Amino acid sequence: MASLSINSLNKIKAEIKVPGDKSISHRAVMIGSLAGGRTLIRGFLPSADCLATVNCLRNLGIEVKVDGANVEIFGRGLRGLRAPRGPLDVGNSGTTLRLLAGILAGQSFHSRVNGDASIQRRPMLRIVKPLREMGANIEGKEKGDNIYAPLDIYGGALSPIEYELPVASAQVKSAVLLAGLFAEGETVVHEKHHSRDHTERMLLHFGAKIRGTRLWGNCEFCGSEIDVPGDISSAAFFMVAAALLPGSELLIKGVGVNPTRTGIIEVLHRMGAELEVKDEQILSDEPRGDILVQGSKLKGIRISGEIIPRIIDEIPVIAVAATQAKGTTQIRGARELRVKESDRIATISSELKKMGAVIKEQDDGMTIKGPVRLKGATVKSYGDHRVAMAMAVAGLVAEGETVIEDTTCIETSFPGFEGILRSISQ
Repeated sequence: MASLSINSLNKIKAEIKVPGDKSISHRAVMIGSLAGGRTLIRGFLPSADCLATVNCLRNLGIEVKVDGANVEIFGRGLRGLRAPRGPLDVGNSGTTLRLLAGILAGQSFHSRVNGDASIQRRPMLRIVKPLREMGANIEGKEKGDNIYAPLDIYGGALSPIEYELPVASAQVKSAVLLAGLFAEGETVVHEKHHSRDHTERMLLHFGAKIRGTRLWGNCEFCGSEIDVPGDISSAAFFMVAAALLPGSELLIKGVGVNPTRTGIIEVLHRMGAELEVKDEQILSDEPRGDILVQGSKLKGIRISGEIIPRIIDEIPVIAVAATQAKGTTQIRGARELRVKESDRIATISSELKKMGAVIKEQDDGMTIKGPVRLKGATVKSYGDHRVAMAMAVAGLVAEGETVIEDTTCIETSFPGFEGILRSISQ
């Protein structure tokens, strides 16, 4: 079992690039497979999660060529997928399972979709319910009032739906919209708080008939070229590290700054971080820019409400920032963290406490008092890539050595994380 040792760092003076956006990479492969003809993806994230998506589409009859960050897909159109010969394995990727379920709901064959032990603990009723309302026949492992993988999806004719999300979720929204591609008429998704909109942007880029979250089904579209920006959720770890270390100046090149994903920038600004986005441009209907971060003195704030869906992946490292901020930071309305790769409210709280953090776990978030002097410790990742990387950032500001156990999980979203970490520490 791999582990990672981190020592404290005085400051960061560097220019880096982070790998391609995970959410966009997943969607590019899926939508490219449903398009007619060739799709070329540049800047693809060759992580374990995204490669699971590639393998699932290959098992559904799509030719996909992967050459590092460059991917060619030879799509077969909306009705071109073929019945898989066996179960589709999504590994640790909840995005793959939930979005693929929307696509499979509209096929004329049966599919079984499964993943690792972590995936089998993650709730799936949130996608099963609207897909069943559209006419899909989906069976899974029922436990309590929820449904879990493996899922058996018996595809068939779907009807359009107008669906209001009970909880903001880009994965549920995307599953419904992707299923809507196979339904005759208008499928509409309503959301109280905006979640990331990569699916809508990419469908529009490919030529699907969509306006906002209103989609018209049974409309074929053609292959395209996609340039994937750097993943802001990956950049967030180094943004926080630079903000916490006095005298730092870090430039992160070519990061996606989609407004539904820039909550981390807003939170760090509110905490007092010196941070700016430079040289913005739009490629493949996605905005991107260079992010410059300087060492700053942070203050505690309250984080709740509509911003939570836009920072849900960044909350573990925001919690680390809060340990070094003056005053109290309160995070509320983030119960979704309980059903990620780990229970992130519990895991980040327990591991930061080992380093001396003053943190109180709440049902839907946490309360953190700072600043405190963190001390190096041996901590666990719980097999959760974002917990592992957040603890690495904590190690950079802690006294002594921090050892993070079970860091293989980082490969699910950020291959090369350790290399960048080492490069900025020299």
